[in-house]
Amino acid sequence: MNRSTLFGLCTVLFGLSSLAIAFAAQPESTYKWPLPSWAPIPVVPADNPMTEAKVELGQHLFYDKRLSANQQMSCGTCHHQNLAFTDGRSVSTGVNGEVGSRSAMSLVNVAFLPVLTWMNPQLTSLEIQALIPIFGEHPVEMGMAGKERVLWEMFRSDPTYERLFKQAFPEQAIQGEQALYSLSTLTKALASFQRSIVSFNSLYDRHQYSNQPQALSDSAKRGESLFFGEKMECYHCHGGLNFTDNVVHSRMPFPELGFHNTGLYNEDGTGSYPIQNSGIVEFTAEPADRGKFRTPSLRNVSVTAPYMHDGSIQTLAEVIKSHYSTKGRSASESGVANPLRSELIVGFDINEDEIKDLVAFLESLTDSDFLTDPTYSDPWIK
Repeated sequence: MNRSTLFGLCTVLFGLSSLAIAFAAQPESTYKWPLPSWAPIPVVPADNPMTEAKVELGQHLFYDKRLSANQQMSCGTCHHQNLAFTDGRSVSTGVNGEVGSRSAMSLVNVAFLPVLTWMNPQLTSLEIQALIPIFGEHPVEMGMAGKERVLWEMFRSDPTYERLFKQAFPEQAIQGEQALYSLSTLTKALASFQRSIVSFNSLYDRHQYSNQPQALSDSAKRGESLFFGEKMECYHCHGGLNFTDNVVHSRMPFPELGFHNTGLYNEDGTGSYPIQNSGIVEFTAEPADRGKFRTPSLRNVSVTAPYMHDGSIQTLAEVIKSHYSTKGRSASESGVANPLRSELIVGFDINEDEIKDLVAFLESLTDSDFLTDPTYSDPWIK
């Protein structure tokens, strides 16, 4: 069996395993999701049911800079609430100054996503993903690899954490400190808080679901027609509940996945992207997957600049005019379209008024109340 075949088999088996876990019978829970009646409940792993206590613990962990090697960086450092849990940078920098290669993705409505990063189709678990920024070494982000005991000692010596861990994990508390303070409890709490980060009260939501037709401006309404029209084809990849073609929730029989090459780069004329951001080909080893990245959600997109997987486009107007209208930025810059570009990226003629209208619609997807809701804010700030 060659390497590609073995990789493909492992990928299939991993995907089936993740799918089985994700769609296992949902445990009974008393957790009250802060969702409107029209929104479905997210899928939650059977071994990590949602509880208020776990969410509270996870929120404290998320904002605690003591989870980094220099005690200067928390999860919240790269995921600011007022920026829809992004950081406003093209790429983020770790504790030792190492610069990453991709933009920090929004955590808003992450509970509804079947895959969690720009270009790893195998990373489907928030519990596993939580390990990467804290303990990962390529690149180093929070820099805690090999320093797990430092964390456990900090948790033991902090009265706030002693209380929160025992409330969140009473069974582990009975078993003793080794079970109570562990990678399992740490990641389950962080994942629970992240799943609780939901946003469904934008002006567009009020217009569409709450019988408030005046919630959208006339410009935004014209932009809505453009967005969902055949001229621009935006809705094919950015439709549905979360304005992305990657979605999973309790009303679905199986997840939907979407990875696309939008023609942002064409390094060698045959479709390749820069080596540090090659797309899911890094995991699939399929040449046709060069330049394919996960479709991001457009919820709160007006506050998540800069755009694209590498933060290389600064404004929404530029995304529309210099990228999508020209069948991909590589085509507009070099005159040579990426041959692997998705067939959904068809290009279109657009004038300045239409750009303004489309941007107005995209701005209507912002949930302003969410951006300042204390439910998701730093609990350490009194």
